[in-house]
Amino acid sequence: MISSFTYARPKTLQEAVELLAKPGARAHAGGTDLLGCLRDEVFSAEKVVSLSGLSELKTIVPSPLGLHVGALTTLAQVASYKPISGMYRALAEGAAAAASPQLRNQGTLGGNLCQRPRCWYFRGEFSCLRKGGETCYAYDGENQYHSLFGPGPCFIVHPSDTASPLVALEAKFRIAGPAGTRTVDAEAFFVLPDAEVQKENVLKAGEILTEVFLPAQAGLLSTYRKVRSRGAWDFALAGAAVALVVAGGKVAKARVVLSGVAPVPWRAKKAEEALTGKALDPAVIRAAAEAATAGAQPMSGNAYKVDLLRGAVEEALRAIA
Repeated sequence: MISSFTYARPKTLQEAVELLAKPGARAHAGGTDLLGCLRDEVFSAEKVVSLSGLSELKTIVPSPLGLHVGALTTLAQVASYKPISGMYRALAEGAAAAASPQLRNQGTLGGNLCQRPRCWYFRGEFSCLRKGGETCYAYDGENQYHSLFGPGPCFIVHPSDTASPLVALEAKFRIAGPAGTRTVDAEAFFVLPDAEVQKENVLKAGEILTEVFLPAQAGLLSTYRKVRSRGAWDFALAGAAVALVVAGGKVAKARVVLSGVAPVPWRAKKAEEALTGKALDPAVIRAAAEAATAGAQPMSGNAYKVDLLRGAVEEALRAIA
């Protein structure tokens, strides 16, 4: 049951920031995760602040330096916008792989990046670490969908299908808040549990993710692969976003970022090293896919993810090759 709350629909970004800076306020973009969290009592809200009136956050603006995508752009729009599916294919594929068609029409890019974990202990009636308790129940419990990478002490996986592509594409996030605006690298936006066990990102009270900037890169090729459990709408068991800059038939720069296997989009730096300076032949692809699993630490129920991850990276690289 959702507890009662008041509702506000600010007309300006500044008004939204002021409302969200007050205790008990929660932002409402597409609402696909917010309402679930309120229903499951993951958190409560005294005031829900709708961002739907902020038209400036719904635009996609090309520039000579890249592409500016408003945080309120829907996932369906991101997936179908031709400059994204052309130059930044991994992002379009990630957006298209998220949820169901109905949810993609409602859910926003910013909301997908800021959604809360889907861990059944976090969403259930457990006082786990992420909710202020003293135990990560997944560690000794049912952990078949939990992380392979990361130091703990919480073993969630980040649920976003757009986060890993954006880290691979070296995107930058613009944030507005009470202290003004700031820009952070996509990779720096997400935080590990050993740094902030109750948070998934760097947003502070009153701050709003307003825009994603995708820099232009000559010779860029990218793709995203996702392995799911049962239906077409499940969250990733394992996934890989690959972005390569190719020059002279060889990989000049590589970014391999994993999804579904860590509390944050996880850079597979050993795989990047295995690719850089080489042509994408079958042997190099197999070596990079194997290197992507370096450092994996399976728990009692999720060792199968290692093979899925290796396959996802290999499939992504073969698609680019």
